Formats: sequence, C-alpha cells, structure tokens
Amino acid sequence: MNVISEIQRINAIELSNGLTHTAASWHQKYASSAWINIGSLPLNLTEGDVICIFSQYGEIEDIHLVRDGDSGKSRGFAFVKYEDARSCVLAVDNLCGCQVLGRQLRVDHVEKYRLPKHVQEREERNEEVEADNNNNNDDNNSSAAVAVAEAGHAYKGQELASEYDIHTGQDLFAAPSQKRQQQQQHDVEQEDDNHNPRKEELQTNNSSKEERKRRKEERAQKRKEKEEHRRRKEDRKRRKHSTTHHGKDKRRRRSRSRSHS
Repeated sequence: MNVISEIQRINAIELSNGLTHTAASWHQKYASSAWINIGSLPLNLTEGDVICIFSQYGEIEDIHLVRDGDSGKSRGFAFVKYEDARSCVLAVDNLCGCQVLGRQLRVDHVEKYRLPKHVQEREERNEEVEADNNNNNDDNNSSAAVAVAEAGHAYKGQELASEYDIHTGQDLFAAPSQKRQQQQQHDVEQEDDNHNPRKEELQTNNSSKEERKRRKEERAQKRKEKEEHRRRKEDRKRRKHSTTHHGKDKRRRRSRSRSHS
C-alpha cells in the first residue's frame, strides 16, 4: 500500500471514529513541525506554482523545490513550510492524492526537516570561519546554527529569475513607478542582440528567405542552361537536315543534266 492510500485510509478511520482534530489523531505526532513534503509534482511546475496550490490552506513561510544541480530542472518533489503547523494538517488531508496536470500528488508531514546538502556545507564553512575568528564558540552553538532554516535558505546566494522572492512578491495592482519604467526601458535597450528571441526569429526568417531565393536562382539557371542546350540541339538538327536536303537536290540536278545530255 502506497503513502497516498495509507493516508486516505487512516483519515477515513479517524473521521468515522470522530478523532479528527483531537489529541488521538495521527497528525498530533507532527504538531511541532510546520513542514510538509510534496512528491510526484509535475516537472514543469515552478516554486510560484507550488505556492499558489498550497497557500490556500495557510500562509507559506518557506519553500524548497528540489532541482537538479547541473540542469536546474525540477526533480518532482518539494518541501513547504507554513506559518502555522495546523495548516500542514489541512494540506495533507485535502491535497494528498489530488490530481495536478495528470499526476497524483503525495503530501505528507515532515517530522524533522533537514537542510539541503549545499546549505549544510555553506553553514559549516561559515561556522568554521566564525570559529577561527572567535575561539570561544562552542560545539553546541555551532550545531544549533547549522540546524536553523531561514526563510529562502534553499535559494540564498543564487541568481533568481526575477528580483522578487518569497518575502517581497510582485504587486499586480500597483502602478509602475517612473524609475521602474526607466529601468525597464534601459533593460530593453541594453538587451543582448544574441539573446533577443525576436531578432533571432527575424534572422532565421531572413536566412530562410535568402536560401529560398538562392535555390530559386539556381533552378532558373538550370532551366536556362537546359533551354540553351535544347536550342543548340535543335539548331544542329536543323543544319544537318538542311545539309541533307541540299545534297539530295544537288544529286538530283546532276542526274537530270546527265539524262538531258
């Protein structure tokens, strides 16, 4: 039995026995954790898509959509932290097993969230630097610092696709400021031509037109050469035919002159 079926089975038993939202609920084991694990995500979903789906059950404080280190593509699972741990219960009960773009989501509690490997290594390096600067730091403080997951920790120090993050999203209803308009205009003017999709499309179209024009000229040249060859052949045939008739006429005249004589 998979995780989805097991969670749905336990929830059905709790509901029939009236144990929902009580101390006897299986969710009570995870009451101190505000993290959930989401599996079987469609690979084309972004962090924003995941937030849109799961924010209907509470305010989201942090997210970590696990991506491939080389390609940056989603690996199909993520971790989400709610502001209130009770939101995890709602998310697990309502979204586990739901269909998103043809895939059945697996949503479960996370009893103890572990930092991503690259974050752990970064924190350990920072702690080593701090330890060198301050020899009074003890091991307990160091281990506690490594275990802390700050909001946005999975994307700290990484170049994002936009200037917005989980704390300061885009205000869709705010009028664009003059400074932002100028910046957008400047970005458009400074955009690299080699990465301009419209220009690349135009260049592709122009090259295609030139290729078609070249092929058309080649076909016209071949037709012209073929026509010239046919004309020369007809001229040779015509000259040969006229020469043959001329010879015959000459022989006829000679035979007539002989008969008269």
